[in-house]
Amino acid sequence: MQEQLQTAEGVSDTAPGVSPKVMRKVGAVSLIGNMIEFYDFFIYATAAALVFPHIFFPALGGSAGTVASFATLGVAFVVRPMGSVVFGHMGDRLGRKATLVITLLMMGLATLLVGLMPTAGQIGVAAPVLVVLLRLLQGLAAGGEWAGAVLYAAEYAPANRRGFWSSFPPTGAGLSLAMGNFAFVLVGLFTDDKSFMSYGWRIPFLFSAVLVVVGLYIRLRTAETPIFKEHLKSGKTNRAPLGEALRSQPRQVLLAAGSVLVIHGLYFVGSTYFVSYGTVKLGYSRGAVLAVVMVGGLAYSAMCLAFGRLSDTYGRRRMLIVATGLGAVWAFVALPLAGTGSLAAFAVAAIGFLAVSGAGNGPLGSFSAELYPTHYRYTAAALSYNLGSMLGSGIAPLIITSLVASLGIMSLAWFLLGVGAVSVACLFLLSETRTRKLDAGGRWGGRRGDDPAGGSRPVAGASGTYGLEQSSK
Repeated sequence: MQEQLQTAEGVSDTAPGVSPKVMRKVGAVSLIGNMIEFYDFFIYATAAALVFPHIFFPALGGSAGTVASFATLGVAFVVRPMGSVVFGHMGDRLGRKATLVITLLMMGLATLLVGLMPTAGQIGVAAPVLVVLLRLLQGLAAGGEWAGAVLYAAEYAPANRRGFWSSFPPTGAGLSLAMGNFAFVLVGLFTDDKSFMSYGWRIPFLFSAVLVVVGLYIRLRTAETPIFKEHLKSGKTNRAPLGEALRSQPRQVLLAAGSVLVIHGLYFVGSTYFVSYGTVKLGYSRGAVLAVVMVGGLAYSAMCLAFGRLSDTYGRRRMLIVATGLGAVWAFVALPLAGTGSLAAFAVAAIGFLAVSGAGNGPLGSFSAELYPTHYRYTAAALSYNLGSMLGSGIAPLIITSLVASLGIMSLAWFLLGVGAVSVACLFLLSETRTRKLDAGGRWGGRRGDDPAGGSRPVAGASGTYGLEQSSK
């Protein structure tokens, strides 16, 4: 694979020497690697909705146990910005490939240990404490995974197809959601409720060890991206990428974080909250609800690819605004549907939440890559994404659970509308990025006139002139 990724057939706008055949391999590597790593991350969310309130927080009772379980889910999102700093630094200093190998190993080890964890009935309060510590490790690893995966694809891709190829990693994440829920459905077919709560839930966690070996094999056989290799040759590797990102583009980092709030919120609602809501509040079977979310994961992946491709024609920001606007109003349609007592209506609601989240995640990889220059791109992209993730998928679930308990299910719709308004406002304050180059020295990251290099015109760097380019349609 390494030799194949370094062949010199064909030409790419941003990665000279990358042939269409090699680009397909890069897309497959990005998709499969991200799918395996986020399988580990997402099966925890399913278990947190179905199992953990009963085996790790039994003394708290139903509602409080669910809140506590979602809190352990949320701690991973709280530490993801820290993971973005740690692994972003490594990615900008050592390279995308090496960092992705480390995040995969960390995620896999933490997931395996969760599957082996004794319950509160066996070791008392130590069980939830240890689970939280392992979830923190998952969060640190996830903090470095997303940016590394999308940058790996973006820095190989031709400029006129960057949105499409950069949508492959989040497409893999959607497939991992489908795969994780399928694993729980499959286990449920061969275990009764008692066996499932006793040991069945552990099987998807233990199976992750096999997937990590596959992912490790794939990632070790891939080559570093051409753009980062060029950057290393320039001798201008950044010693403090976080410091330079915050000095040069603090506005873009914060606005980019705000722009993804509703996308993350929609994902949590469709993938995790609706699992608990459907089984506990609406009384649907565990298998039926998991099957719905499994289909939702496939819808998420399809929308990632579709909106990633559309962003190559219509622009990243425009497609993000469309997806965010849809998400902000979808809850007003979906929540009344879910409460009708029809499983089919519930399925439409849940799948819709995930589909709209996928529509937003599709253009997001290329948008994030194009916002920042190479020498701190990994750090800045990871930080902005994970700050938004911390708020949208980490803290928001606690707010949502409390709001619904106090004010009813429609309070969730108003909450998402408010968060969506914030995201749309942030996107309007950012500029379109589709026509920007990703060469080693590029410094564009804001609206025209916001160039941190000090001007609104393209500037010259180690690899020639760069900044704005004419896109190929």
